[in-house]
Amino acid sequence: MRICIVAEGCYPYVMGGVSSWIDSMIKSFPNIEFCLLTIITDREQSGKFLYTLPDNVTEVYEAYLNDYDWSKKRKYGRRTRLNKQEYRALRSVILNEQVDWDTLFDMFQNKKISIDDLLMGADFFNVVQECYNLKFPQIVFSDFLWTIRSIYLPLFLIMQTNLPKADFYHCVATGYAGLLGSMARYRYGCGLLVSEHGIYTREREEEIIKAFWVEGIYKNIWIDQFRKMSRLAYERSDKVTSLYEHAKELQMELGCPESRIIITPNGIDMERFADLPGKTDEETEWINIGAVLRVTPIKDVKTMIRAFSYAKEKVPNIKLWIMGPMDEDEVYANECFELVETLKITNVYFTGRVDVRQYLGKMDFTILTSISEGMPLTILESYAAKKPVIATDVGNCRGLIYGESDDYGMAGILTHIMNVSEIAEAIVKLAESSELRATMGEVGYKRVQKNYRIEQMKATYEEIYRELGEKYGCKWPEGLFRV
Repeated sequence: MRICIVAEGCYPYVMGGVSSWIDSMIKSFPNIEFCLLTIITDREQSGKFLYTLPDNVTEVYEAYLNDYDWSKKRKYGRRTRLNKQEYRALRSVILNEQVDWDTLFDMFQNKKISIDDLLMGADFFNVVQECYNLKFPQIVFSDFLWTIRSIYLPLFLIMQTNLPKADFYHCVATGYAGLLGSMARYRYGCGLLVSEHGIYTREREEEIIKAFWVEGIYKNIWIDQFRKMSRLAYERSDKVTSLYEHAKELQMELGCPESRIIITPNGIDMERFADLPGKTDEETEWINIGAVLRVTPIKDVKTMIRAFSYAKEKVPNIKLWIMGPMDEDEVYANECFELVETLKITNVYFTGRVDVRQYLGKMDFTILTSISEGMPLTILESYAAKKPVIATDVGNCRGLIYGESDDYGMAGILTHIMNVSEIAEAIVKLAESSELRATMGEVGYKRVQKNYRIEQMKATYEEIYRELGEKYGCKWPEGLFRV
């Protein structure tokens, strides 16, 4: 059995979060051969892995959202024109009217098309002009034309990707990953499994609404682009997984048939968080707060820093440990460093990438102030270490803190996003009560032990993998995979 994992902007180039989940999944099935199809920005990132790939990963393929047009210098470049069926397919995707994806797949996979020439050619211009006249005559046409070109450049590049053969594709998102999986299903007749941690369309929508690089009606156009790709993945998939009930409801709202959705909560290896090193005698006078995250805007580290600053005025003996990579958005990371200096806050530590197990046992509680999440592994890891959590009410944080299928009680404090005073009050409340921390920590431990162990997640995915394997004619492999 050969499974192609398709991931966008994460494994094996970025540590933590979804990347950790993919690495864990591959290692959970050492009997299966995996290949990776990774979507990255451009060739500058090529091969810069932060993970050591497991032995059962045999190949890594890359797809680029921005790349050189390799067909430009070939003799067939500018001579390529679209036939009537291809023209109608191009029109269908730009006007978003019953998109003829199959013709588009054939066009970009089988014809030697220069994307530069297509975007600058008469066929594309005519379709964009028709779209403009029908839907957007109130805006400047030249701006509209160049925006549409920028939207379709990455889509067309992705559709020219060389697709590896596999028994089925496992896409760890919809969007561009789901597009590649759908195209592979069409081309090879293979199976398609889509797993969503956050709801891709909603996450892109939140990013675009907040973005400064796109304004006005163009925000809606970009959002519609991601919606149409997600609908495609939902329509072509055999199975779609979500992490919790509300995520399933969102998938259904976005066009996924309920019959295909399986709820598969995340799971962690509890043994990895047993017997963690604790505080030394010198450290016991301090209250340590841990934040395991990537220093990026979606984690809203600035709100965390401001809340910590206010809390420290009431509880001076607190320390904030921000643990995770700082190179994903260096501008934002520098803004966070500057904020600490401007507010003249002491005892804030940016550790960079670390083995969280060397720190988590020394923490009194952890904190997450994200503006978007799925089911954060960092919360499950905190619970495994018997540490309570402060988290914003995003993704499944509410369910993890209050419980969905147990009556154990609260394992932390839930706050609203970007609410500095509320988060500061939560920090003070936990910092001032060792009894509350201990009680909530025990609740979290029982909750993760009951519902979120990696053995449970593996059993669920083994059932899905077996079912898809049987459907597409491949036997379940016994023993370790060997090249």
